[in-house]
Amino acid sequence: MKAVMAAAALLAASAGMAATEASGSLDGTAIIDRLEVGDQPAGAVQRYWFRAGTSVLGQPWLVPVVVIRGARPGPRLMITAGIHGDELNGIAVIHKLAQGIDPARLAGTVTLVPGLNTPGLLQSSREWAADFSRASPNLNRVMPGKEGGRDVDDYAGRLWARLIRPNADLAVDLHTQSRGTAYVMYAFASTARTRRMAELMAPDVIKMDKGEKGTVENTLTDDGVPAITLELGRPEMFDDSMIARGEAGIRNLMREQKMLEGAVTPLPPGSFVANSSESVRAPRAGWARLLVPLGSAVTKGQAVAVMTDAFGRVTDAITAPLAGRISSSFTDPRREQGGMIVRIVWWNPDPACAGGC
Repeated sequence: MKAVMAAAALLAASAGMAATEASGSLDGTAIIDRLEVGDQPAGAVQRYWFRAGTSVLGQPWLVPVVVIRGARPGPRLMITAGIHGDELNGIAVIHKLAQGIDPARLAGTVTLVPGLNTPGLLQSSREWAADFSRASPNLNRVMPGKEGGRDVDDYAGRLWARLIRPNADLAVDLHTQSRGTAYVMYAFASTARTRRMAELMAPDVIKMDKGEKGTVENTLTDDGVPAITLELGRPEMFDDSMIARGEAGIRNLMREQKMLEGAVTPLPPGSFVANSSESVRAPRAGWARLLVPLGSAVTKGQAVAVMTDAFGRVTDAITAPLAGRISSSFTDPRREQGGMIVRIVWWNPDPACAGGC
């Protein structure tokens, strides 16, 4: 704590350079209002609570941060998870990285944020659910936020300006599908550089995608920091297989960046690259039964699911509208009218779709 405050005071005296701002502690862990990884001690691991705003009770929203600064200079890699509060596998990936990366053998700095959305995590909610009084916003649609704005904008603005953007040369944002659905291991990319980052993850599917406005991935990439979203299966659980694959992919990226020693593992032949997707939806409410496994290749017209009514009578046979790969499917058989049954991805040869349609 004293070392951090001393470093902050020293850097604050340097014109034009932001410094880590300590503002207290919780059970011996420093609470900070700003992070500057350049003032962290080399060859060491530091753990902080980052103050991302204030709840309606006047208490701080605290976000956990682990900074691993290597003994040698190198890139600044930002790894985030839990921006949706029911998507948990990425948090376990970060925990394993925090336990397993030796700063003495690391070049550069890894900043790990295992839980961006404190309100959502408290309520196992995809949204930034700070209270129940109004519709909750999606924290991964409001980046870069605005300090001093409404509550979610201020929260996002502090994360962006004081934690994420100043400390990232490249980034991976970890997700899963949300409640009631599941993904294969699935990477989103939007440029040639981020496609290469996605390939290093060895996912089942890489989707070239222009993405949604306000996401961590696209806001960083648009600002010159290559970033990908990596989806790791199902929500509300720790899946050891997905966690191991996520950790292995990030370590592979770190080897490519010369942050870790060792050979880079190439993209396995089974990975499927797509630039377009189609959601197949339930034509009416009822009970759905999947006929093909998640991750399967399908042909146009192939039966993928059946719907039954409350008595078990078949009401609909649902078929694939096109050929491709099933990247996502339901896990909760209760489907509302219009609810997603499967999502099919494929490669559209139109040159206009090269970066995603």
